[in-house]
Formats: sequence, structure tokens, C-alpha cells
Amino acid sequence: MPALRLLLGFDYGTKQIGVAVGQVITGQARDLCTLKAQQGVPDWSQIEALIREWKPDAIVVGLPLNMDGTPSDMSVKAEKFSRRINGRFNLPVYTHDERLTTFEAKGERMSRGGQRGSSYKDNPVDAIAAMLLLQGWMDANAELFSA
Repeated sequence: MPALRLLLGFDYGTKQIGVAVGQVITGQARDLCTLKAQQGVPDWSQIEALIREWKPDAIVVGLPLNMDGTPSDMSVKAEKFSRRINGRFNLPVYTHDERLTTFEAKGERMSRGGQRGSSYKDNPVDAIAAMLLLQGWMDANAELFSA
């Protein structure tokens, strides 16, 4: 595995894609932004701009598995998105089980002062979900960074 310093995490969705950034030296991830997608197709120029700006060493894409651990329809789409990022930008791409991150992200949004009862459309949690899945991947792979 190449030396990893900076990672971008993507919470893939057919309408919105949450993005997070993680620093290996601090072991911390933070939410970055939410990108729009049209029927599952992202604006690749926006992703390219993020990659050019942040210069990540690798990408982590959330894999929305079913609760029993089997692949879902969305996990198949997320894996396709992963392969496309790898093919377009020639960066290592890892996937990470993201079950319950959206639920957890809604709680995180509330703890940050999000309004109870506000609509998802007005206050999306995709970037927070990306942060949670990226943090989960970094925590699960911490031994790779301690060398």
C-alpha cells in the first residue's frame, strides 16, 4: 500500500454525493461538501476539481450493504462509482461498510444545532455521512498508518 497522508471519502447517492476529507497524521476526518448527481451520475468535473485541490493519496467510498451484510442495489452502484473514480483518476480506491452512517449523521447534525423537523432537502447529511464512513475506514485501518 502506498504511503497515505490525505484521503477523500465519498458517500455515493443517486441524487447527492457527500464528500469528506481525512488526514492520516491526525487520524481525523471532517465533512467537506455535498455534490449533486443526476440519476446516479456525478458531475465528474466537480470531483476532478476536488481531487486537484486536495491531492488525495487514496479515495474511500461507502458501501451501503444490507443489514445482514449482503450487497444492496445501492452497493452495486457504489462499487461502479468506485471503479470509475479509479479509472478516471488512477488513485487507489477502498470501500467501507457504511451501514447506519446516514442515521448516525442525522444525530450528528442535531448535535451541531440542526433544527428538529427541518427537511432533509434543506439540511442534507451526506457530507457528515461521508465523514463518518471515512473516519470508520481510518479507524479500522489505523495499523496501516502507524508504521
